[in-house]
Amino acid sequence: MIERSFIHLENVSKSYGPMQVVEGLDLQVKKGEFLSLLGPSGSGKTTILMMLAGFESITSGAMWLDNQKINELPPHKRGMGVVFQNYALFPHMSVAENVAFPLQMRGMGKADIAAKVKTALERVRLSHLGDRKPSQLSGGQQQRVALTRALVFEPKVILMDEPLGALDKQLREEMQLEIRELHRRLGLTIVFVTHDQSEALTMSDRIAIFDKGKIAQIGAPADVYDRPQNRFVSQFIGETNLLEGVAASDGAGNLVISINGEGADPGPVVTTHASEASVRPGKVALSIRPERLVLNRSEPHANRLSAVVQDAVYQGDHIRLHLAAEGLLLVARAERASGSFEPGQAVEVSFDPADCAVFAA
Repeated sequence: MIERSFIHLENVSKSYGPMQVVEGLDLQVKKGEFLSLLGPSGSGKTTILMMLAGFESITSGAMWLDNQKINELPPHKRGMGVVFQNYALFPHMSVAENVAFPLQMRGMGKADIAAKVKTALERVRLSHLGDRKPSQLSGGQQQRVALTRALVFEPKVILMDEPLGALDKQLREEMQLEIRELHRRLGLTIVFVTHDQSEALTMSDRIAIFDKGKIAQIGAPADVYDRPQNRFVSQFIGETNLLEGVAASDGAGNLVISINGEGADPGPVVTTHASEASVRPGKVALSIRPERLVLNRSEPHANRLSAVVQDAVYQGDHIRLHLAAEGLLLVARAERASGSFEPGQAVEVSFDPADCAVFAA
């Protein structure tokens, strides 16, 4: 018998007539993993979740859960709990009745249902609200009820489709931490759809970044943020300075890049730790995050540029700087403790070759 990952998608595609939404997708999720599907609207991430749940059929390929093929299984036999963005609570039922519903559908006895509902509501600190209707709850409380209903029958997998999208910023951040804590404490396997990159970075063990129905990159949050493998990922997740140039070997196996300047101005030559084995010499793009640009460092990094501040925007915990640097337009992030900056001020910008992500243009 072939040993597969806990969730295993093999060459899965989904089409609506001539429109291809998901194309040849291979995806594996380990048991107990928190995987986020991240991407812009229309990239296929919600379609993948609905196919896993059984609410959408696949056009081709195969899906496996715990070594069982689930292509033809109806949703209620897949052992998956689903949490939607709009919560999908029954408005005529109380909180306790909403949580009890999936247990009743599975034929559990009344005494066992009552015990499980009690335990589940205690876990999310909602015991005192069991008799209330959903309309009497706040957005955060409704979200916790929806999550509890998905958890109460102890599913193999929890699927979440933008579950925090309707919450305000503070409550959204609180619920991110609450879901992450539940995931760790209960050992849940979670597949989480979001278009919010900060949310994915905060909550996930791994992130799969989607573009036009395909995975553009998958990896741990630090990997996809610090080491984007292509232009789309570098621009989609986080803010970056994306510079075009021509790469050549430094004679020791690493690449140096002659950056294209703005207009008629030639750009600088930049040292990187990218190797010829990973990126071929020729036209390339280089990504450097704003927070990796260091200003007026006493012992600067190998890459040093003279710059002039064009604009300085106060953003609370940091200052966002727009810089003109040797034919380049750069965005830098300076901590408030590093001093004050004014338009027209001359500064030195430096950055470590190890902080440069390089990929084919």
